[in-house]
Amino acid sequence: MARNIVRYNPFAELDALQRQFFGDDFFTAVRGSNIPTTDVYMEGDRRLVVEAHLPNFGPDDINIDLDEGALVIQAEKREHEEDKSKKYMVRESSSSFYRRIMLPERADQGSIDAHFENGVLKVTVPFKELPTTRKISITTGGSAGSSGSTDAGQGTGGSSGANAGSMPAGAPGDADEPQSNMGGA
Repeated sequence: MARNIVRYNPFAELDALQRQFFGDDFFTAVRGSNIPTTDVYMEGDRRLVVEAHLPNFGPDDINIDLDEGALVIQAEKREHEEDKSKKYMVRESSSSFYRRIMLPERADQGSIDAHFENGVLKVTVPFKELPTTRKISITTGGSAGSSGSTDAGQGTGGSSGANAGSMPAGAPGDADEPQSNMGGA
């Protein structure tokens, strides 16, 4: 049954009409080669790479921006030609390119690097290091609250407690609120 599956080509009828009228594959070459391609891939788990193949564009024609967590690549080239011997009103051509690529949350937006060579723009987006896991030790009931400093910071103005004098008046831990002895001071 899988042998009967035919790949759908949305331009098949257009290609057939074009061959009927022109007798060749006039539009096929244009459709396949002039559209700039963009490759987005990961290099390991360290960085994201965006390669935009931009033939006929120069570095001055390209803008790269960050917009709300997305990498925006725009290129526009305009050519204006005047030939006084011909009676053109205006003869100009323009081509443009636009891609918006959402960046992952791990992207280090301050370290993005772009390089343009031989018509290929390569944008490298490094990732921030993932937070490392840390083991938290658990203490048992006997040692946490039995240090004997139950009157530390109890509004007497004394400085016998570990945190005495370090909290402003009216802050949590003042005389009106109960104290907790977390951490076994």
